[in-house]
Amino acid sequence: MAGTLRTPLELLGVFKTTTRVRFDWITPLAVAALSAIGVAFIYSAQFTTAQNNWITQLVWLAAGAMLYIAVSLIDYRFWLSFSHWFYVACIVALLLVLLPGVGTERYGAQRWLDFGFFAFQPSEPTKAAVLLVTAGILVRSKVGTIAQSLGTLGKLALAAGLPIFLILLQPDIKSAIVLPPVIFSMLYVSKLSTRFFAAALGAFLILMSIVTFDCIRYVRFMETNNLSYTNDKGKFEPHTFVPLHDYQRNRIISFAMPDKIDPTGAGWNLTQSRISVGSGGLTGKGWTLGTQAQLGYLPRAVAHNDFIFPVIAEEKGFLGSVTVLGLFGIVMFNGIRIAGLSRDRFGTLIAIGVTVLFAVHVFVNIAMTIGLVPITGIPLPFISYGGSFVLSCCLLQGLVQSVYRFRKDFT
Repeated sequence: MAGTLRTPLELLGVFKTTTRVRFDWITPLAVAALSAIGVAFIYSAQFTTAQNNWITQLVWLAAGAMLYIAVSLIDYRFWLSFSHWFYVACIVALLLVLLPGVGTERYGAQRWLDFGFFAFQPSEPTKAAVLLVTAGILVRSKVGTIAQSLGTLGKLALAAGLPIFLILLQPDIKSAIVLPPVIFSMLYVSKLSTRFFAAALGAFLILMSIVTFDCIRYVRFMETNNLSYTNDKGKFEPHTFVPLHDYQRNRIISFAMPDKIDPTGAGWNLTQSRISVGSGGLTGKGWTLGTQAQLGYLPRAVAHNDFIFPVIAEEKGFLGSVTVLGLFGIVMFNGIRIAGLSRDRFGTLIAIGVTVLFAVHVFVNIAMTIGLVPITGIPLPFISYGGSFVLSCCLLQGLVQSVYRFRKDFT
């Protein structure tokens, strides 16, 4: 590919402040609005507490803005030659997380590397690494019929399967489940045979059947042995080959059969979230005046991160919710527009992959807060509290901006 950076010496000239195309301001303005909303409602969610996570969020957003600008100044084709180093670094970080005494455990999961002044979650940059490596493999490979694509599919299975496996070991299902849709969307854009997608759909249905059967066995096991879903978590795990934890099975069951779970346990967050969303009305109760978060019915541990959308819905109502959805719609439609403007496959694949990843985050987060899908803990981009996630989002959108800025440099 013409213009691709190939040697480490070219790193010195990787930042390019001038190109034939200026910045696209549509996505940055929408992201700035979403970030401002996020800070405002993190503050509101913690209004009656002594916590000031909104200040920390501002710091992360400032760091993310600098990262966004830096990545957007790098010709995206740079990653065609150097994405494998980024990928290896992420794999090493994922392995370090799993080492006793190195990785930090929180909430029953070992997902963080604690550096003292901040804790870093390697699964977040891994999303970008998998996306870039996938795009690189597809650009360098011939994709057509299944027979032509077996080698490519094998490489993709290894490249994506290893980090997904390591992420599941933490366990961190929420970060793992967003990667398959991204990879499949990039394969679709690459015009892979429709037989592959039919086979993938079949495999997905088989997987869902296995999980469903496993959950049914779990319910029977708990009831037969007169065990508590909340107090006896972990008792079923030695009796199944499905790599789920009992608390994850509880989340699925609380979605499918809420009467089976203690209403003050796994189903509590969903119940209070629905009340929050439903009580907002057209215009809401007013900023910092929502009773669910302020009185702690919507648990304070999640109100400012995974369940921040119900806080917005209660305090700003239907109109506030539509505003948030509209801003996300702008980001995603602009990502698709930039993918269409790109003049090479690598740029198109990056833009599509990032857009689909954000679409999955937005859909699953909002859907889980209103009971359309099981609770997974997926955060809402630029709105939910979280340093690693903010930096990851800024990195990914910086890649899309780079595709826009450097697309006309392709010859």
